[in-house]
Amino acid sequence: MELSELTALLTPEGLRLLDATPPIESADDVARAVSRLRKDGHSPDLVSAVVGQARLRVRARAKFGDFAERMLFTRAGLEQSTRLSLAARHGARFRDAGFARVADLGCGIGGDALGLAALGLRVHAVDADEVTAAIAAYNLAPFGEDVEVRHGTAEASDLPSVDAVWLDPARRTPGHAETKRTRPEDWSPSLDWVFDLARRMPVGVKLGPGLDRDLIPDDVEAQWVSADGSTVELVLWSGALAREGVRRAALVMRGETAHELTAGADAEDEPVRDLGAYLHEPDGAVIRARLIGDVARSLEAGMLDEHIAYLTSDAALTSPFVSSFRVREVLPADVRGLSKALRERGIGRLEIKKRGVDVDPAALRTRLKLSGPESATLFVTRIGSRRTAILADRV
Repeated sequence: MELSELTALLTPEGLRLLDATPPIESADDVARAVSRLRKDGHSPDLVSAVVGQARLRVRARAKFGDFAERMLFTRAGLEQSTRLSLAARHGARFRDAGFARVADLGCGIGGDALGLAALGLRVHAVDADEVTAAIAAYNLAPFGEDVEVRHGTAEASDLPSVDAVWLDPARRTPGHAETKRTRPEDWSPSLDWVFDLARRMPVGVKLGPGLDRDLIPDDVEAQWVSADGSTVELVLWSGALAREGVRRAALVMRGETAHELTAGADAEDEPVRDLGAYLHEPDGAVIRARLIGDVARSLEAGMLDEHIAYLTSDAALTSPFVSSFRVREVLPADVRGLSKALRERGIGRLEIKKRGVDVDPAALRTRLKLSGPESATLFVTRIGSRRTAILADRV
């Protein structure tokens, strides 16, 4: 969204027009809405703003639920924003630590500040982009004087007046339409600046879950978060915001329900064992946190491979930290023999996809998705030194 579009939208007429516009979900909806609004005599800036916001509100439902219908967005801001349920959990950590005033540096559209302010904390929100800061001010206006939004940089912010800091460094190129992800060295503010601040005061910093683990300071709590099966963020906590004795955590959200594993360090792996009746794949947050061994031990089962758990019992089917597959049969893993076995079973065409995880490259595995009359998943992995294909059904 350009500043001229936002200026046209932030008028009584513009906001009424936006609220009266039905949800826009497809390119055809966009074309119809633009045609109708231009026919009604509205300016190009206002039409562009209204149609863009109506479409973004539809996309924002997954993160903000019903609140999305009364919020404004930029595309990049929505992509990087925290889900409201997670923002509330982040805010609770500041509240439970006894803090009352929090600076949200790089506040984006105000998603995390919403979670902080909703818990009664006073928030000083800052964003380096003028349009994004104005949108955050609109979204946070219901909290009145408890929230101050300012256009500025994190580095130039006045921090002595706050108790702690929340940081969400910009990880996309500037702009409000077509943006792309940046490299860690291009993040704003830089990680060097962020980690220096974390050594001086309590800080929570939201980063991408694939951050190079070698960059994580030794004296912070690293918490990987997944939501409904997708690993969405890594949060580093310092000072009083870090829990005593916790350096690795995997927070798994399923709807509004949360489950967590914590440890003082990466977990030790379990030894190899024979393949059983069920294959259990750890949640992405568990893999990133390297707590797979703790999951295996908590289920009283061992590991088939160094990084992937294959368990013998169905006791883990209700565990939030794994998804389960019932092993149908073991097939030859060589391409020729595997193709023949699949043809004989009438399973259909084989589509090969590489799937990488944050582990040693030698432990990467290939998942082959089957297309045909049967619904199944084929895993190619190692059992000891032997490559094996496992035909499995998701339970």
